[in-house]
Amino acid sequence: METKMAIRGVVVFVLLTIFIVSASAHENMDAQIISPSNQYLENENSLRSILISIAEFLEGSITSIKHVTSICWKQIKLGWGKANLVLEVVRVKAMIPAHKVMVMLCLAMSVILITEKLFQGTTSLAAKVFRLRPEKRFKWEAIREDVEVGNANFPMVLVQIPMYNEREVYQLSIGAACNLIWPHDRVIIQVLDDSTDPAIKELVAKECEMWAMKGKNIRYETRDNRSGYKAGALKKGMTYDYVGQCDYIAIFDADFQPESDFLTRTIPFLLYNPDVALVQARWKFVNADECLMTRLQEMSMDYHFKVEQESGSIIHSFFGFNGTAGVWRISALLEAGGWKDRTTVEDMDLAVRATLQGWKFVYVGDIKVKSELPSTFKAYRNQQHRWACGPANLFRKMAWEIIKAKAISLSKRFYLIYNFFFSRKLVAHIVTFYFYCVVIPTGVFIPEVVIPTWAVVYVPTTISILNSVGTPSSLHLIIFWVFFENVMSLHRTKAAIIGLLEVGRVNEWIVTDKLGDTLKNKNKQPSNNVVNKFRTKISERIHLLEIGLGFYLIACAWYDFNHGKNHYFIYIFPQSFAFFLLGFGYCGI
Repeated sequence: METKMAIRGVVVFVLLTIFIVSASAHENMDAQIISPSNQYLENENSLRSILISIAEFLEGSITSIKHVTSICWKQIKLGWGKANLVLEVVRVKAMIPAHKVMVMLCLAMSVILITEKLFQGTTSLAAKVFRLRPEKRFKWEAIREDVEVGNANFPMVLVQIPMYNEREVYQLSIGAACNLIWPHDRVIIQVLDDSTDPAIKELVAKECEMWAMKGKNIRYETRDNRSGYKAGALKKGMTYDYVGQCDYIAIFDADFQPESDFLTRTIPFLLYNPDVALVQARWKFVNADECLMTRLQEMSMDYHFKVEQESGSIIHSFFGFNGTAGVWRISALLEAGGWKDRTTVEDMDLAVRATLQGWKFVYVGDIKVKSELPSTFKAYRNQQHRWACGPANLFRKMAWEIIKAKAISLSKRFYLIYNFFFSRKLVAHIVTFYFYCVVIPTGVFIPEVVIPTWAVVYVPTTISILNSVGTPSSLHLIIFWVFFENVMSLHRTKAAIIGLLEVGRVNEWIVTDKLGDTLKNKNKQPSNNVVNKFRTKISERIHLLEIGLGFYLIACAWYDFNHGKNHYFIYIFPQSFAFFLLGFGYCGI
């Protein structure tokens, strides 16, 4: 009401001023005709009257405006106070209890994760201290040629090389397979080419022809479609008549280069131990020094092989098949149901089904097979999506089957459900993202909920140290590894949820891009033409979730810097920078 009165007053004042000025001008014109001598005096009096009126009006208007402003400000303060009251009620009744629940869940998952890490680390350390080499736990003897029977002592081996548009690396894998030390009449090399580029298919076919002319028993096989992707290709490869004469099958991805003695070192484990279905070798990365991203990948992968695979092999003779650089007993593979394309981790699927039949696995860390790490961030993200989504989806499909399995012990079933799937494939991703990237940063706004120091400092420090033991030369990069893994945990958690719920990109299979040149010569830099091939568009490089979380972390860090007392900003600021860096795709080559 006061505001309306003030506005009306201003309008009346303006109209009155116009009327007075017009009247004064009219009177002045009359005065000039009637009495020119009094013109100056009358004008001065009129002007004085107008100024006095204006001053009086302004004084009253200013007073009214001040009064109205005071009332409005009081209303704003009252509204702000009510809003603050509502926010405080929401904070006390909803946010604080919810945050307490999240903290408790994350603390529980942290205990699960650190216990699992310590268990694996202790087992791996015991294996080294007590020298529990595979040769001590399983029978192993070198296979020797018999003068009387010739090469009959050597079992028939099928070497499979699945590939898809692998222009940069096809020669490396085929050449390495053809140079394996094994009687030529006791090995068949099978190249399974799913390439869609006719030019690449022609190159691969000619490479196979060249080795065939040198006396190698090599077969070049193709399909009309890519049904089932890699699993479909391997499944199709098992249907050819000549496979029936083989006892074992060695599998190498297109970028893998086994040493010439690979078969002579792995086959004896299968030959002399009829209960063993799989022998898995370790991966060796020839392009680990290519960039910071490959160095960080090497740290994670070395831990996987030196600790996770080693401990699984020692305790339960079980681990996840890595899909390549391994040798299977064909009868065990068929007994387990063969290759299935129901998930994007057909290798892990086969391994779990085989172990449920009672078969044992052997991991031989001393046998290393050269391979290539993803050099571009796009390729790495695609790979990690498959590796996080696939196991979660497989867990969804096989959990009840594992629980009901009668061919294995209760402890092994528990190990599969709890240790292998739940702890490593789900909890590890979820707690890394939610605890270190959401709960701890959000805690700066809710100081009433105290997060224990052991969970914030000691647990992640211990996990980081354990993950670095596999690659001591990269220990100085541990802080970069922590920030990198935290950012990637967002992508992995999202993929794991997709796998559990079986929605969206659950069965998406994208072949990991390879540069190849670094495999031919470790000291040679990738050519510009090859690198440019994998340059991504700006729109493909931007990842909105990572960028959005980066902004949120900056807000948390800034608030903690100005109002907090726990100094979390020391960690949150650089973590937000890592989210921005990867969010805009500035990672890899």
